[in-house]
Amino acid sequence: MEHKDTFSRYAIFQIGTNQYQGIEGKTISIQKVEGQAGDQVEFKEVLLRKTSEQDVEIGQPFVKGSTLVASIVKQMKGPKLIVYHFRRRKKSRVKNGHRQQMTIIRVVSF
Repeated sequence: MEHKDTFSRYAIFQIGTNQYQGIEGKTISIQKVEGQAGDQVEFKEVLLRKTSEQDVEIGQPFVKGSTLVASIVKQMKGPKLIVYHFRRRKKSRVKNGHRQQMTIIRVVSF
């Protein structure tokens, strides 16, 4: 039988069009947020908050009065992606690389 990890406390929050799962004490990598390492950031767009096995708050679309507080661990670039455009029979080739800016945060509370 397969064992799945279940967390008794977590929150789903949104930054722009991306949604992330925040668990207290865990680090996650998100799209770039302004700030230096050690700064505290707050995310007010909390979609779902689970505080115990029975207590789950679902927002319409956001949970009222709920903010997720996190601290910035570091600012960095993501892995290099190769963007290659090729047009057959036209002798047209363009190769570009791209590294997305990202922020590593540690969730403090929600």
